[in-house]
Amino acid sequence: MGAFGVIGIARSGVSAANSWMNAISHNLANVNTRTRVGEEPFRAQRVVLQAEQGGEGAVVAGVVRDGRPAKLAFDPDDPLADENGLVQLSGVDMATEMADMIIATRHYQVNLRVVTAAEESYKAALQIGRR
Repeated sequence: MGAFGVIGIARSGVSAANSWMNAISHNLANVNTRTRVGEEPFRAQRVVLQAEQGGEGAVVAGVVRDGRPAKLAFDPDDPLADENGLVQLSGVDMATEMADMIIATRHYQVNLRVVTAAEESYKAALQIGRR
């Protein structure tokens, strides 16, 4: 790890957490999405991370869709309802998304604090030679 490796690793953590929060936000925006029974429902997106080459930090390897089965709801007044009055709900669980958002936010904050602390330490070290 180079002299500024800590900053690079923490910045990759900030970027990864930001991608995670974006996916969660997209999921939450679609929590009430409905489709006709038999159509592909909206499925929650999950960010997949992997270690950067050299093992110093993390990168987004991809985004996968949650495979949980969609739930059906009886709502005969919905224009998307089938002949039995059923509509298909999104595969997004609000409680899971909110818990994930709290965790992703904490990851973001912690990595940002590391970047800030490392930058301040490097600035202080540079000032030692000037005194």
